Amino acid sequence: MESFSFIAWCLDHLNYWTITLLMTIESSFIPFPSEIVVPPAAYRAMSSPDLNVFLVVLFATLGADLGATINYVLSRTLGRALVYKFADSKVGHLLLIDRDKVQTAETFFTNHGAISTFVGRLIPAVRQLISIPAGISRMHFGKFLFFTTLGAGLWNSLLAAAGYGMAHLMPEDEMMQKVTQYNTELKIVCGVLLLAVVIWLIVKNILNKK
Repeated sequence: MESFSFIAWCLDHLNYWTITLLMTIESSFIPFPSEIVVPPAAYRAMSSPDLNVFLVVLFATLGADLGATINYVLSRTLGRALVYKFADSKVGHLLLIDRDKVQTAETFFTNHGAISTFVGRLIPAVRQLISIPAGISRMHFGKFLFFTTLGAGLWNSLLAAAGYGMAHLMPEDEMMQKVTQYNTELKIVCGVLLLAVVIWLIVKNILNKK
């Protein structure tokens, strides 16, 4: 209950530091939706001189990088066996982590390689956990951070655009309902952008071989 009170306090006092903190939590192994942080912050940037929508995206992405790095470092340090042991534990289940979710993220990483740390940031049920197999496989940290920043930055930009645009149309409580309602549409947009990136990578690879 205290954790929910803390989150509520952060949402009532949104600034660049609370945005960074909440997005660090969201991107780590603690379940927390980015949809209730970035859109309200971007919404308030429309009327508050204390917030800038571009800096909202920047600090939200910084927080996502920090949270992903926590998962990466822990997974790299503990190793695969201990990660799965944690996923099977009561604490892991309390944090909504289980063997199947970790296995899904690991399979996705295995099938798509380094680019999966970008792609995975746009996929529900994978985005928070994709840094775990990256750490287990000891992926180069610079490459991991680069692709994580790209994926998190794209996702946060879409959420910020939604919140900022809705500031012209509706009160904040209605905006929160709309963001939840259109969350699926946001994911479709991400999917289309993702497909374009994959096609570009394939074409580039073919041209390089020629």
